[in-house]
Amino acid sequence: MMIAYWVIAALLAVVYLYSGGMKLLRSKEQLRPAMTWVEHTPLFLVRVIGFFEVLGALGLLLPPLTGIAPWLVMAAAIGLVAVQLGAIPLHLRRHEVNVIALNLVLLVLASVEIWLGTIWL
Repeated sequence: MMIAYWVIAALLAVVYLYSGGMKLLRSKEQLRPAMTWVEHTPLFLVRVIGFFEVLGALGLLLPPLTGIAPWLVMAAAIGLVAVQLGAIPLHLRRHEVNVIALNLVLLVLASVEIWLGTIWL
């Protein structure tokens, strides 16, 4: 279970650090080609989503590595599930079918990570 945890945590961390970092650091104009939904979303909200994505990624990695507050692993995974539960309806409303598959994969991986995160408790 430990290997499965780290493989999934690494995958999720790469995706969310990249995606969240882009949302935190880039302008709307820079984000628009890859994320068309930002056009109709306040920049503040885009930044908040990015912050929670980066926070979730760090929450999957740092507590097991440091041994500090291992319960944060479960909180981070639950938070990433919540991010996807918000993203899926958004993309469905916008008829962005090509993105929904990725959202579903990320949702499943974060859900599995909730269960695998119990090894740290």
